[in-house]
Amino acid sequence: MDQLQRTREEFKRQAAPFSQSLATTDAADVARLVDAIGSAARGRILDVACGPGIVTSALAAVAREVVALDLTPEMLAKARERCAAAGRTNVRFEQGCATDMALETGSFDAVVTRLSFHHFLEPENVLAEMLRVLKVGGTLAVADVVSAEDAGKAALQNAIEVLRDPSHVRMLSGSELVDLIARAGVAVVRQECWDKAREFEEWVGIVANPERVAPLRTVVRALTEAGQDAGLGLSLRDGVMHFVHRWQLVVGRKRAAP
Repeated sequence: MDQLQRTREEFKRQAAPFSQSLATTDAADVARLVDAIGSAARGRILDVACGPGIVTSALAAVAREVVALDLTPEMLAKARERCAAAGRTNVRFEQGCATDMALETGSFDAVVTRLSFHHFLEPENVLAEMLRVLKVGGTLAVADVVSAEDAGKAALQNAIEVLRDPSHVRMLSGSELVDLIARAGVAVVRQECWDKAREFEEWVGIVANPERVAPLRTVVRALTEAGQDAGLGLSLRDGVMHFVHRWQLVVGRKRAAP
């Protein structure tokens, strides 16, 4: 199974629980991304890997137009439902691949993506395509969960993520994400990171695959009881496993070609 097929299959199953997760729908996190775009938020915006339209709907409240792109039809259906319920009539939905978007070059004032880069085999190619459709001087915003800077902890953290969801490829560290964007011809104007506390059972419940979750629960509990934080700050409180996801937001302006 190739990565695109694997991602479609995973998010076909995850569409409903992902769209309802308190962690992914957190209004403060969504507002942080919308606010970071600044005045470009009032223009034409592309939401890459839009999922169930959480960011799309928030952007559409202020934008002239939002184009919502996702690989998975079931996720786009959830995005349509969310936008319709909010009365958003300025959204266009497109099914497609982030590395080959059927969209005009230089046609967006802002291009955003959230919680997607760790699913891409070659995030640099996705970034290049995002910048292709962005106007010179336009705003790029990338928000994702990031790994520990320590290579050993990052490897263990990513292994746990892959066991939970095989469409996960690799979380970049915060410094890697910033470097990737800066090297692509973007003037980074804002960086922000924050920690989001999660409960293990809530997190694994999103993948809706009990057969996969059971052995992962055993592995993570053993790590926790052994005092391994696995780059996640694993802890056990009153018998409940907790951890922390670190988020990174990077915002920049597209430079003119040299």
